Amino acid sequence: MRRYVLTGTPGAGKTSILRCLAERGYEVVEEAATAVIARAQAQGEGEPWTRASFIDEVVDLQRQRQSRTSAAESVQVFDRSPVCTHALATYLGWPVSRALTAEIERITAQEIYERQVLFIRNLGFCEPTSARRISFQESLVFEKIHEQSYRAFGFELIGIPAGDLTDRVAAVSSVISRPDS
Repeated sequence: MRRYVLTGTPGAGKTSILRCLAERGYEVVEEAATAVIARAQAQGEGEPWTRASFIDEVVDLQRQRQSRTSAAESVQVFDRSPVCTHALATYLGWPVSRALTAEIERITAQEIYERQVLFIRNLGFCEPTSARRISFQESLVFEKIHEQSYRAFGFELIGIPAGDLTDRVAAVSSVISRPDS
């Protein structure tokens, strides 16, 4: 089984690409941080990322989702990984927790994800949402931190340039559909 990570700056179009991949029959796994934020906001908490337990909640949900994926699917695409959570902790100024360290050690030692990471390049803007309260300038800083985190843990970034959604989906598909990737 090959598990690919789709990552990049907030608002780069990862979710749109994932939806298209799902329509093409790929098994996709949605971003955990957004789910943790949405759940907390539905319970009246406006900024859950300011709480000390936030990073560990994201790590826990990422691990649950990864372990629940079907072994029958030959290719899976994940919207972010624990390495992204490392980048998020760094960006937010939170310490890297024991749970996050252990999860990164697990995914690298067990080679859970392919070493080739699909890095979706920014579109030149970032539209804020209730879960994504970041300016375009801040998103560029976050993008650099993501690149540094992935490289530090030995992953190879495959850049998917800004452009038409169809072209971006085709670029991702050409990588993940290779039998010997």
